[in-house]
Amino acid sequence: MSDIIGIIGAMDIEVDGIISNMTNTQFEEISSMKFVSGELYGKRIVVCKCGIGKVFAGICAQTMILKYAPKIIINSGVAGALDEKLCVLDSVVATSVVQHDMDTSPLGDPVGLISGINVVNIEADKKVSKALENSAKELQISVKRGTIASGDQFIANNEKKQYIKDTFSASACEMEGGAIAQACYVNKIPFAILRTISDGKGEVLDYFTFSERAAVQAIKIIKNFIKYYEV
Repeated sequence: MSDIIGIIGAMDIEVDGIISNMTNTQFEEISSMKFVSGELYGKRIVVCKCGIGKVFAGICAQTMILKYAPKIIINSGVAGALDEKLCVLDSVVATSVVQHDMDTSPLGDPVGLISGINVVNIEADKKVSKALENSAKELQISVKRGTIASGDQFIANNEKKQYIKDTFSASACEMEGGAIAQACYVNKIPFAILRTISDGKGEVLDYFTFSERAAVQAIKIIKNFIKYYEV
């Protein structure tokens, strides 16, 4: 592994604020995804917008690992709240990640078990996650540690949100982190997931109102992390 920090976001608003501050940038398109490598605060980083959903996220993470050999990978972006104590623009740093739409329970498996690696919760790297949490606190941004649930669904139904929360003890839900975590797990790459809440009780209305502000807040945390983290 190199000393490169890998950063993946699903949408332009989740990565553009980082890319615009990079220097010595180089661009390479692989699998229809644009990878931007360069420097920020003297650190070597590679950033990519993967697109929405677990398949795009998994392709992106695996490609980044094979092409750039990052020492760590961070997935940053927005998420929906499952924990009623979380407010819009609060941040969550994952202790672990689950895939709530993975279900082979008719075969006798626990809901969420990932076939092949036989785990439900993929634990995030403690050192990187703690540094992200500290970065948020330094910026006086409200931050919580907890499980983040991923699935190929925008969860706007309160009954479904409650099911995911109760089944996995999850704090927030989104659509990419679980796939990135799985790619990192099988490749033995330390990873962390940072999400800022864009939709709470207001659900879809909240998302359209706050997603851009939430993404900007996550970018602030990532940039502060890069500035001080020793790879």
